[in-house]
Amino acid sequence: MELEKSTRLNILFDFYRSLLTSKQDDYLELYYADDYSLGEIAEEFSVSRQAVYDNLKRSTQLLENYESKLHLYAEYLKRQVAATKIEIYIKQNYQNDQQLINLMEQLITLEED
Repeated sequence: MELEKSTRLNILFDFYRSLLTSKQDDYLELYYADDYSLGEIAEEFSVSRQAVYDNLKRSTQLLENYESKLHLYAEYLKRQVAATKIEIYIKQNYQNDQQLINLMEQLITLEED
């Protein structure tokens, strides 16, 4: 469960990072991406562990709020499913159409960026 939550927050962080303050960005980066402890972050910023905890709690709730309003991650997942279905269909029915295969690869690459 904790791994799923951490993975989800990392993904939401990628989508909505530019909407966060620099402090929120720093704390989330250190905690979720770099695996720092609350104590290590507190020491890094000369604040209490409780201040770090409160900031992380507010920041993660903010990420969830952004997703509930903007749905960027949910829509991304839908596009991934559709792209996979198209890719499978192309491989089954148009394996000799190199232009179509190249276009699909370009679409997948765009989505990953």
